[in-house]
Amino acid sequence: MSEPQNFANHGKIVPAFHFFIVPVLAINLVIHIYQLFRLPVFSPLFVWNGIFGVLLAAALLTLAFLGRLFALGVQDRVIRLEERLRYQQLLPEDLQPQIKDFTVNQLVALRFAGDAELPVLARRVLNDNIGDRKMIKRLIQSWRADYQRI
Repeated sequence: MSEPQNFANHGKIVPAFHFFIVPVLAINLVIHIYQLFRLPVFSPLFVWNGIFGVLLAAALLTLAFLGRLFALGVQDRVIRLEERLRYQQLLPEDLQPQIKDFTVNQLVALRFAGDAELPVLARRVLNDNIGDRKMIKRLIQSWRADYQRI
């Protein structure tokens, strides 16, 4: 961690996933599609094998993306739980009953707000009904890093 985390650099790139798995699976799909159209039409078996190759390549690429989405979904659920517990400790009494009103997007984005800044920012997000993660993150002045992301 050479520089502190902030809005500009908080996105996480997983080199093995983003630069190896996805490109290899995407290239595999393109190759299978190309081969399907280059197949000689002598035998229906060649065509069915070609179609199956394309479907299998597409399934593998889809599996990679779904695996990533499922992991991010679980991460969001954990963040929701962590942040609701954090809010019980940090939010003023008048905001306590509204903890259940925060959406997952709001909770996920607000996790980067420092403890001192959270009550004011949480009130603003609820009152203005701000639901966009990026917009909320841009409002944060005192960034609280999260290095344990998926």
